[in-house]
Amino acid sequence: MLLLAVTNLLTLPPLSLYVHVPWCIQKCPYCDFNSHTAKGELPERDYVNALLQDFETSLDAIQGRKLHSIFIGGGTPSLLSPSAYERLFAGLRQHIEFSDDIEITLEANPGTFEQDKFTGFRQTGINRLSIGIQSFQDEKLKKLGRIHHGEEAQRAVGMAFTAGFTNINLDLMHGLPNQSQDDALFDLKTAIALKPTHLSWYQLTIEPNTVFYSRPPVLPEDDALWDIQEAGQALLAESGYQQYEISAYSQPGRQSRHNLNYWQFGDYIGIGAGAHGKLTLLEEGAILRNWKTRLPTDYLNPAKPFEAGNRILTEEERPLEFMMNALRLNDGVEAGQFSQRSGLPLSSIADAVKEAQHQNLLSTDSQKLQPTRKGSLFLNDILALF
Repeated sequence: MLLLAVTNLLTLPPLSLYVHVPWCIQKCPYCDFNSHTAKGELPERDYVNALLQDFETSLDAIQGRKLHSIFIGGGTPSLLSPSAYERLFAGLRQHIEFSDDIEITLEANPGTFEQDKFTGFRQTGINRLSIGIQSFQDEKLKKLGRIHHGEEAQRAVGMAFTAGFTNINLDLMHGLPNQSQDDALFDLKTAIALKPTHLSWYQLTIEPNTVFYSRPPVLPEDDALWDIQEAGQALLAESGYQQYEISAYSQPGRQSRHNLNYWQFGDYIGIGAGAHGKLTLLEEGAILRNWKTRLPTDYLNPAKPFEAGNRILTEEERPLEFMMNALRLNDGVEAGQFSQRSGLPLSSIADAVKEAQHQNLLSTDSQKLQPTRKGSLFLNDILALF
């Protein structure tokens, strides 16, 4: 593989691990993730074996590094057993050191909650849960194709606390079919009352290759969406949840370390069907992106490679890639981090930064790359300059 040199990659960013578990009980009509309906018993033993073999293919590129965070997403990762994760973590530790304060997140759906199972998850070392609630209203959940009910969602959060989890994220959506502002605020108020440490509050978007794309539901008008967003942000702020990213709100000090590493252009290995990764290769002076084969049957086939493809980011691509992530953060990033993570001098983006500042899209603080309030609303306008 030909590696193209970059100018100044002298430091390594934190290293995270993303693990993809591709199975769900049923596919939601809005979902464009790599998820597949589970049929019969899941091949979890074979899948964990494959995950560990997949991880071993990255060892040469990460020698001497520690894992800063692990995020297990899907699909529905909570369909696997605690023993599967116990074996996965034991296998990983044979090859890489976990940092003392590692954050390990498991995505879970309320429809798969069992108290003993989630107590077992906590005992494996998983210390953060991300619960995919989306709404607490049965009518909305039915339209979203979710398998749980509102009361189940509330019980699931209680079970998570009982299991010993003290760091819990709840995923909620707004802009749902026929959703009013009162509906959206009801969901937020219900979530806040459960006292999670983190809330991810996303606007529903219609993505290609989904049921909603082929049969679009009736969604709120743009003015109504704006009102929902404004009212929801005010409620979250009043309740002690600080917005630190476009859709992420946390209690003080409870930001997602894993997602912060993404947004700060950190490194991450991706293992599992359809997983993506990004690695800084100091010796070669390069930034590598790669992705794994999508179909679980192919991923589990020993005759086929785990990796579906890879590429080196060119010098022309790196500024946009960096800014696409960094500008999701309300506080942006330190200006010097651009050079550290991209290997390019700040002078390479000076003209674009100056123009964005002229348009009041970027802060004029020379020590930061930070969107203004206007810039956060018109992020694509900033990115078009890079």
